[in-house]
Amino acid sequence: MKISARNQISGTIVGITPGAVNGSIKVDIGNGTIVTANITEEAIADLGLAEGETVTVIIKASDVMIGK
Repeated sequence: MKISARNQISGTIVGITPGAVNGSIKVDIGNGTIVTANITEEAIADLGLAEGETVTVIIKASDVMIGK
């Protein structure tokens, strides 16, 4: 699959928390860093996501903010 987003990070699913409509997917991208994505339950099922699987986190945003 080719996509235009350049911010792609490989990682391993370390947690899936189901919700009523959206679920939370926790992905370990290394060095103790966990990225959390909220996606629909339908997408979780369609992709067949499960803990321990290797996935690609794709970040596409119009704004990135930094706070201190």
